[in-house]
Amino acid sequence: MRLKLVPQDTKWDFFKRWHLTFGASALAMLVSIVLFFSVGLNFGIDFLGGTTIRTESSQAVDVASYRGAIAPLDLGDVTITQVFDASFDEDEHVAQIRIQQQEGHESITPEMIESIKTALQAVDPEIEFPSIESVGPKVSGELVWTAIEAVILAIGAVLFYIWLRFEWQFSLGAVAALVHDVTLTIGIFCLLQIRFDLTIIAALLTIVGYSLNDTVVVFDRVRENLRRYKKIDLKEVLNLSINETLSRTVMTSVTTLIALISLYVLGGDVIRGFVFAMIWGVVVGTYSSIFVAAPILLRLGVKRDWSKPSQGGGTQFANVDA
Repeated sequence: MRLKLVPQDTKWDFFKRWHLTFGASALAMLVSIVLFFSVGLNFGIDFLGGTTIRTESSQAVDVASYRGAIAPLDLGDVTITQVFDASFDEDEHVAQIRIQQQEGHESITPEMIESIKTALQAVDPEIEFPSIESVGPKVSGELVWTAIEAVILAIGAVLFYIWLRFEWQFSLGAVAALVHDVTLTIGIFCLLQIRFDLTIIAALLTIVGYSLNDTVVVFDRVRENLRRYKKIDLKEVLNLSINETLSRTVMTSVTTLIALISLYVLGGDVIRGFVFAMIWGVVVGTYSSIFVAAPILLRLGVKRDWSKPSQGGGTQFANVDA
């Protein structure tokens, strides 16, 4: 017996109260923007600057013991990660300790470094410190702008691709869904004050890709049905297309969430922020493909007869499969 998360041949009306769902999305985006400017993100060391200490020992790395030894020093945000590499010897255990920039200091002072070494040597007398590196506020500021540019360029590339692949109306709908997903993700990080670092930027770019894939699947079915049903109202064509792709959308989202929730529960503190962003992104990405991108397409309208080439831009590659 096959498992079905969605009944076969659904005929749900996704536009019955689309003003409410679209309005709720707009309100959520507005709240996220307000949270960003009023509360702000809890930036990690990547964006605030700080110091990275690499340790080596013949004893196994005990992250909890390391953290317990450093905690009394009151150094603020401290991240401890065990490093794995196939080139390491069996008795070579490496850890990376990242400490946020200390208030009033360009970088961590030699006295603080000695205090950290002493605390860790009390836990593991054989521990060594092969490298200590600091990231100043100038470099961290450059990372912030580089991260912003990466997200903007990714969304701009999506806008251009969808414009060539479909029509400009589809492009605006897809990009609006992406902006919706990224804005809500930033908003939830501001609200919960989860540490925001470069791994979260990677999660945002992954969310952009996931949401785009889901939106393009729906849009591709819309285009097929526009060719097939030239006289049916656009609203009905959109409803039909969403219902036809709903089973695939839900199955993809649920199986992805199963893997992500397992990582969130069992993966440990190091990747928890990244996985949380992915879980949130999958949920809002699935939502936005239906309740943000499609209503925008409905309001803007779209060419109905796809059997004839358009004289305008944006359709010269529409018949190319990709």
